[in-house]
Amino acid sequence: MKEKSYSELMKSGAMNRKKEKEAYVLNLYIDMILSEALLNTEKEKLTRRIDQAIDNRDKKAFLQLSSQFKELNKRFGT
Repeated sequence: MKEKSYSELMKSGAMNRKKEKEAYVLNLYIDMILSEALLNTEKEKLTRRIDQAIDNRDKKAFLQLSSQFKELNKRFGT
C-alpha cells in the first residue's frame, strides 16, 4: 500500500473541507427554498380563508385568521 506524502494529505484535507462547506451551503439553500415554499403555501391558504370570511361577513373568523396571518409573518420575519 502506497503512503501519501505530506502535501498530498494536505491537499486531500483541503478538498474535504471545501466539499463539506459546499454541502453545508447547498443544504442551507435547500432549507431556504423549503421554508419559502411553506410560507407561501400557508399565506395563500390563510388569504383564501380570510377572503371567504369577509365574503361571509364572519367577523370572528376574520379576526382569528388575521391574527394567524400576522403571527405567520412574525414567525418568518416578513
